[in-house]
Amino acid sequence: MRWVLAVASLFWALAVHGTEPIRVASKNFNESYLLAEIIAQLLEDRGYPVERRFGLGGTLICFEALVTGEIDLYVEYTGTLGQAILGVPEVMGRGALNELIADRGIELLEPFGFNNTYAMVTPRALAQSLNLTSVGDLAAHGDLNVVVSHEFLERDDGWRGLARTYDLQADAVGIEHGLAYQAVADGGIDVTDAYSTDGELRRYDLVVLRDDLGYFPQYLAAPLVRSALADDVKTAIEGLADLIDDTRMQSLNAEVVFNGRTFAEVANEFLVDWGLAQRRDTSNGLWRSLAVNTTQHLKLTGIALLGAILVGVGLSLAVFRMPALSKGVTYFCGLLQTIPSIALLALMIPLFGIGPLPAIIALFLYSLLPILRNALTALTTLDPTLTRVALAMGLTEWEQLRFVYVPLSLPSIFAGIRTAAVISIGTATLAAFIGAGGLGDPIVTGLALNDVGLILQGAVPAALLAVATELLFEALERWLLPGHLRRG
Repeated sequence: MRWVLAVASLFWALAVHGTEPIRVASKNFNESYLLAEIIAQLLEDRGYPVERRFGLGGTLICFEALVTGEIDLYVEYTGTLGQAILGVPEVMGRGALNELIADRGIELLEPFGFNNTYAMVTPRALAQSLNLTSVGDLAAHGDLNVVVSHEFLERDDGWRGLARTYDLQADAVGIEHGLAYQAVADGGIDVTDAYSTDGELRRYDLVVLRDDLGYFPQYLAAPLVRSALADDVKTAIEGLADLIDDTRMQSLNAEVVFNGRTFAEVANEFLVDWGLAQRRDTSNGLWRSLAVNTTQHLKLTGIALLGAILVGVGLSLAVFRMPALSKGVTYFCGLLQTIPSIALLALMIPLFGIGPLPAIIALFLYSLLPILRNALTALTTLDPTLTRVALAMGLTEWEQLRFVYVPLSLPSIFAGIRTAAVISIGTATLAAFIGAGGLGDPIVTGLALNDVGLILQGAVPAALLAVATELLFEALERWLLPGHLRRG
């Protein structure tokens, strides 16, 4: 009887709400994950299908994905929306911000109730020894090791503006936000940026330096959604308005950071406490998660590598007799290789959105160079005597390719493919930053939580995949190539 009710409930939900899932996204830090999970579970409890796109690589990636319709909502902060995205230096309320973004087809819903402003923090022992109580006190200590999150380092409302306002002389460098706290605890960092509701502030006994000049605006957390989202969905989400104050948010963050609980567990407990959702089984087996992530990783790298093999080898065979053209093609592929992988993934978003497609295209471009270069080098450096013999025998160009050029070049071509495969497997872990999934998902989440175990859940399988790929291509090479052509 229970399964009959479950099936009926599912069909009712599909009939009422449609089959298109609501795509809930988050940035790549723990509070954003947690708030996104709260929204996702709330909507699921109301019968809406939800697709999670968690861990996207920063503010601009999330915002661009929302504007282009790749996601339906994520949690943003008023100060970030006004200053970092819209470039409006003055403090603005929700109504004014909505007027500025209305023409982009998005809107900011009612805030959750807490202000997660930026803050500068330092270890308590250091603060006491140098008598540091406010941000202005840092001006007298230009030799301090200031390391801040990459986003804070580059934002207009981040380090550069703060340094100008307080006349700070220290040279700041960037770090992944989730790793900064452990580095502070280990003594590697003297001063870093933090979010005022971070659970780590209590865990690592950090002192928040007063912002005497009021540099940081309010950062009220609120769902940023597509205007076209159904009104009943918006109404359901706004049921969370004013339910979380600063203390409660810090406590929720601490549950994940201190006690090792999952985002799903903490989110469900919060919703149950407020009577907004039913208690659910939030366990997610390690092996099931590993299987899903590994399958997705293989899909991304496999499709990209197959495309690179077809295009790279085919293009090499087409241009190797034209030195100028082959050199130009190699230089172009080399230029693509110099673009940082995370930057290339971000550049793909305006063209192809987020998810697997832009990740596959980026991996394809990165795989081209080793395949193309190895193939061209092999094809253009064959022993001239052999090519002259083939010509003297009266072989056509097609026969020369089939019986001379390709067989003798295969060892180098295989070497290029093996190199491309290993590069693709490693680079694919970054695809999690644009919602493509794979073994990068636990790595990104682990970085957000400074959880070595989660990082290893992605890093170790990725390394094993690379080793397995090497062995697979070695076996293929031994099977396909005659003994006198095999290396070693």
